[in-house]
Amino acid sequence: MKKNITLSYKTIEKDVAERLDFVTAREFTQFSRVHIQRWIKDGKLLLDGEIVKPKQLLKINQLISVETSEEPTLEDGPEDIPIEIIFEDEDIIIINKQPGFVVHPGAGNRTGTLVNALLHHDEELSFLPRAGIVHRLDKDTSGIMVVAKNEFSYLNLVSQLKERKVNRHYLAIVVGEPLSGSTINEPIGRHPKLRTKQAVTDAGKEAITNFRIKERMGGYSLLNVSLETGRTHQIRVHLAFINFPILGDSVYGGRKKFSAGTSETVKKEILKFPRQALHAEKLEFIHPTSGKKVNYSAKIPKDLIQLIEFLKNLNE
Repeated sequence: MKKNITLSYKTIEKDVAERLDFVTAREFTQFSRVHIQRWIKDGKLLLDGEIVKPKQLLKINQLISVETSEEPTLEDGPEDIPIEIIFEDEDIIIINKQPGFVVHPGAGNRTGTLVNALLHHDEELSFLPRAGIVHRLDKDTSGIMVVAKNEFSYLNLVSQLKERKVNRHYLAIVVGEPLSGSTINEPIGRHPKLRTKQAVTDAGKEAITNFRIKERMGGYSLLNVSLETGRTHQIRVHLAFINFPILGDSVYGGRKKFSAGTSETVKKEILKFPRQALHAEKLEFIHPTSGKKVNYSAKIPKDLIQLIEFLKNLNE
């Protein structure tokens, strides 16, 4: 499926003596400079119907036009998979990802992913990198994600992430009871021996995680966690590094680890929880087109609510 693109703009007084490529980038903000450079290279960017050099200086009442088509950037197919949409407008989709839902197709997961579901929801996403997905959550982590619906929004949100302007807040249940909240500032990189894991390593990239204690629950703790950086498995790696692994995390030590004094009966109940107890609860960022700060929340899934209530009862 090709996407046809037809654009036009008539120059006004402020454009006089400006370069063609500069004005094109300024007026067609929904497209990146890479797009515009490609149009120039392919002879698709016209001035009064003629191919001219990108540095051509403009006059008033000249017509800048583009007529071209694009192929999708993704080959993955749409699938009718339900997704929980919290908010949607012309620029973004906010979703609440369910646990067990793989985000991107990969080896062993070519179908049944969030990307497949999004392409069914909006086929235009096939023309965007990663179907517009700006950041990812692990398969067994639930919660809030933002998806861009056009290239301008995608590039804007990716830039905000790089500049640390996106605030991401999580709920996590850990094994044990930290004395207080803290900041973990330890570099994270690929595990030196186990290639599917991440680890705290001097060769890694800067990673900063903040947490505070929301509630203590009979040898387990409910934490509010926020990220300053976004490394793969960051929260899971950092909390395991300080010996408070996320409950249920089979990769980073929280699956079969229990707080001292946990009875066999309680252990059996905890083991029924099938995943890491981590939920992306809140997201704050600047809306790409309105320029206003927005924030959204994703409701906590039923399985995590039940686990929290069970652990709270251990205090009684």
